[in-house]
Amino acid sequence: MQRAAGKENVEQKGPPGFTVEALLQNPAFRPALQVGARNLISLNDLFPRVSRMVAAHQKWILTQAAYALHLERDRDDPDSGVTAARLLKLMRETGGASRNTATAFLAELLAYKLLRPASGGRTRRTRPLEPTEISQHAMQLWFKSQMRTLDLLDGGTRVERIEADIAIFERAQPMAARRLINDSKWTQPPQGVAVFVWSESGGILLDDLMTRPSALVPEDGRVWISVNLAALAEHYAISNTHVRRLFSNAEKSGFIGRPDDGTRGQFWLSERLVEEYAFWQAVKFEALAIAFDRAAATPGL
Repeated sequence: MQRAAGKENVEQKGPPGFTVEALLQNPAFRPALQVGARNLISLNDLFPRVSRMVAAHQKWILTQAAYALHLERDRDDPDSGVTAARLLKLMRETGGASRNTATAFLAELLAYKLLRPASGGRTRRTRPLEPTEISQHAMQLWFKSQMRTLDLLDGGTRVERIEADIAIFERAQPMAARRLINDSKWTQPPQGVAVFVWSESGGILLDDLMTRPSALVPEDGRVWISVNLAALAEHYAISNTHVRRLFSNAEKSGFIGRPDDGTRGQFWLSERLVEEYAFWQAVKFEALAIAFDRAAATPGL
């Protein structure tokens, strides 16, 4: 495809209605987040093996960075594309992951056949990697699910436009990924969000919790939910111990809690956790809105 890579300007504001501030002030934003979270859960269920590869925030960063490098590949440049050296360089520049973590992650993707060697490269050592078909399908569906959330907010047709011209996605994903991995508001989540997303499967668990109330509108500083921890662990194929440890850590920090009478299966989410989740998601959606608009307006960028 491909285009010169560059560092995205994280100070650039989103289009009208899609800045972080505008999203947080939009009463339709939290309901749209709940719909979007349900879509992500559906994708998790459809691609459980792929989902495990992005089960923690650091892996999400690595996955998006690697896919951006793939889409930025210039077939006339043998040194472009996804290589261990280029991913390590990007992680070093952004602080996204250590050398050992990034190297182990690529090895894991290769072992699970989510990446494979591609043609090209000056030597076997510099031969680029490319996502397999299941990885490409999963990333495209993830991106369209994010566009669907944006469309909910303004009645747009982003999903339809991407389905009609996949090159929009191919231009937009690297723009959004580079902006987000260079933005500390995204790479360093707020405290309550961080309790979940730095742990394996914590991000999808947090999304799941946010879908459970009828509305993300706190009353007396709390949003009440019903959840069975054992069923949660079974759904996402993780251990009961891991789920309970996550909940315990969040409880100790005051982000979730139980009713005073000890009713089983009842929890509250703190107003602060809901606000942090909405803010963190707004950072992501501003980046995605900017990337889509630029990609759709500039064919062949």
